[in-house]
Amino acid sequence: MGCCTPDSPNHPLDPRVVPEPDGMTAAAPELAGHPTAEVPGGSFAMGDAFAEGYPADGELPVHQVSLDPFAIDLHAVTNSQFAAFAGATGYRTESERFGYSAVFHLLFDGGPEELLHAVGGAPWWLTVRGADWRHPAGSRSDWRSIPDHPVVQVSWHDAMAYCRWAGRRLPTEAEWEFAARGGLAGARYPWGDELCPGGKPHSNIWQGTFPSGNTLEDGYLGTAPAHSFPANGLGLRNMAGNVWEWCADWFSADYYAQSPDRNPVGPESGIARVMRGGSYLCHASYCNRYRVAARSSNTPDSASGNLGFRTVAGQA
Repeated sequence: MGCCTPDSPNHPLDPRVVPEPDGMTAAAPELAGHPTAEVPGGSFAMGDAFAEGYPADGELPVHQVSLDPFAIDLHAVTNSQFAAFAGATGYRTESERFGYSAVFHLLFDGGPEELLHAVGGAPWWLTVRGADWRHPAGSRSDWRSIPDHPVVQVSWHDAMAYCRWAGRRLPTEAEWEFAARGGLAGARYPWGDELCPGGKPHSNIWQGTFPSGNTLEDGYLGTAPAHSFPANGLGLRNMAGNVWEWCADWFSADYYAQSPDRNPVGPESGIARVMRGGSYLCHASYCNRYRVAARSSNTPDSASGNLGFRTVAGQA
């Protein structure tokens, strides 16, 4: 997981404030690319039934949660969808305004002058000048070459701006997990308990030796098209791997111990927002977070080349 945040207290942008440019209040057109699954209300056991998670992630205790019905996107918001939003509103993402973002080292596609530094403690992440959703891997990359891939290099604030325009919202963490399970009670993955049933990859994660050698058994080094891989029982794609997905909730490692049992919306405050699903960089050797119960978080102004979102219709 990478992050792109101001590295100076004198950064000209306050990351807590997302300005709405002219046109932000205009109604969004019909988005043919927003097919959704109607998720019936119900109860489920939320959390890590296998006790495989990292303690600091707070996947325990497993607890019963009841949810009202909701409708969630079949796949993550794509580059072409986000381009429609940016074109209609003139919105500039935080990465565009900061002037840099995080790119995985094997995907970097730009000139040497764009390389600012490697991320401390995670040298496989490069801080790249000019990396943003339009140029997700550097200046030589272009979203138009992968229009059906999930948009990346978008912060939580950026995702919220898109939702306001589209008349949608981010899923709560509980809604995300309930939908990801696709009707399978207590399963490890959206399709069951086996990572590669029948020997076939069901998700876009890292194969080989992280972070230097990917065998590409699933066909992708970076993102895959948003509609790739088998759907779960609700018809949802890529609820494991491909890109991390922002949720609405603030993150707290001890929230499960105090979560309400009906329609939880997360803590009232925090410093980081929940991310779910894992990404193309997840690997059992260091980031076993492509399980449906897995949680992670990042500050809401953060962005990276493996972080996107999907949306939900209606109010939480």
